[in-house]
Amino acid sequence: MPVKNRFAELLPEITAWRRDFHENPELLFDTHRTAGIVAEKLRDFGCDEVTEGIGRTGVVGVIRGKAQGSGKVIGLRADMDALPIFEATGAEHASKTPGKMHACGHDGHTAMLLGAAKYLAETRNFDGTVVVIFQPAEEGGGGGKVMCDEGLMERWGIQEVYGMHNMPGLPLGSFAIREGAFFAATDTFRIEVEGLGGHAAKPHETIDTTVVAAQIVTALQTVASRNHDPVKNLVVSVTSFRTESEAFNVIPQHVELKGTVRTMDAETRAMAEKRITALCTGVAEAFGAVARVEYIKGYPVMVNSPEQTEFAARVATKIAGDCAPAPLVMGGEDFAFMLEERPGAYILVGNGDTAMVHHPKYDFDDNAIPAGCSWWAEIVEQRMPA
Repeated sequence: MPVKNRFAELLPEITAWRRDFHENPELLFDTHRTAGIVAEKLRDFGCDEVTEGIGRTGVVGVIRGKAQGSGKVIGLRADMDALPIFEATGAEHASKTPGKMHACGHDGHTAMLLGAAKYLAETRNFDGTVVVIFQPAEEGGGGGKVMCDEGLMERWGIQEVYGMHNMPGLPLGSFAIREGAFFAATDTFRIEVEGLGGHAAKPHETIDTTVVAAQIVTALQTVASRNHDPVKNLVVSVTSFRTESEAFNVIPQHVELKGTVRTMDAETRAMAEKRITALCTGVAEAFGAVARVEYIKGYPVMVNSPEQTEFAARVATKIAGDCAPAPLVMGGEDFAFMLEERPGAYILVGNGDTAMVHHPKYDFDDNAIPAGCSWWAEIVEQRMPA
C-alpha cells in the first residue's frame, strides 16, 4: 500500500501550513498562535469536537468514523513547540523571531497530523473514533504529562495512542521503530559545593571548592564505568561548572555543577541517583567541604507496547515497503507520559540527509509529508476498519 494519492494532492497546502509554523515559532506552553491555527483548521475540516486549552495550550480534535460499532478510540499525537535557537538555514521560510526556531521538526509533525485529520474528516472510512492531539511543551516542559494530568485519556476514552518523529539520516519517507524501551529517561542534577573562600595566594587557609568540584566531576565518571553493568545503557554528563568568582586571585566559597543522567530502565535510574548523591557528599566531606545535591527526575523511559509496535511497523511497511529496526535513543521524549497511560507506539519517519535535530541549520523536509500523513491515516483505517 503506497502513499495515499490524496496526500500528494494536499502536499502544497500542507507544506504551506508547515512553513507558516516554521516562520512563527513558539516555545514551550506559549504556543497560542500555533494552537489557534490548529483549532481553526480542525473546525474547518468538520471535526465533530474541537477543544482548546487542554494542557494550557494543547488542542484536541475528535473525528468519528462512519460506523461506531467497534467502540474503539485511538489517539494520534503531534507536538507544536519550537526551540530557543538562532536559525541558520537561510531558507525563505526561516524564523521571523530571532532566537527561536523549529529545530526539531515539530512544525512538520503538526502539519502532517493536520493533513491526516483533514483526510480522515473527509473520508471517515473507519469504524470508531480518532482523537487528534496537538501538544505544547515537549522540549523540556512536559506538556504531555500536563495533558494527561488534566484527564486527556479519560475524558476522550482513548484506548491506544500513537506518535511520530522525523529522523535526519534515515532515508526520506522511510520508517524505523523498536519494541520496548526506545527513548531514555532524562533526569538532571544540580550540585552546590560549599567550602571556605579566600585569597588564591593562601590556599592553605581555604577549602578550595574548585578542587573539590573537579574531584566530584572525576568521581561521577565512575557511576557508569564502575557501578553499572556495561551491557546496559547509562549516561552521566556534567555539563556546567560555575564558580561564584571569576577573579584570578580568589578561591570561591561556592561552586555549582549541573548535568544530566540518561537511563533505559528503572533500576539503573534509581542506582544512578543514589550513587551520584553518595559520591558528591562523600568526596566533599573528604576535603572538608559540603556538597548539596538536587536530583530532578525528568521524562521517564519511553516504552513502545509490543502489539501496537508490531502493528505500527506493519502499517509503515505497507506504505514504504519496509520498516527498519530503530536504535535506542538516549534523548528524551515526553510522549513517554502518554505511553505510561495507554498502550501505543512511537515511530521515526526519515527526514533524509539533513542537519541533525536541534542544530541551527536543521529544517524539516516537506517531501516527507505524504509518508507521514499516510501512516497516520492508515493507523486509523487499518486498526478500525470500516
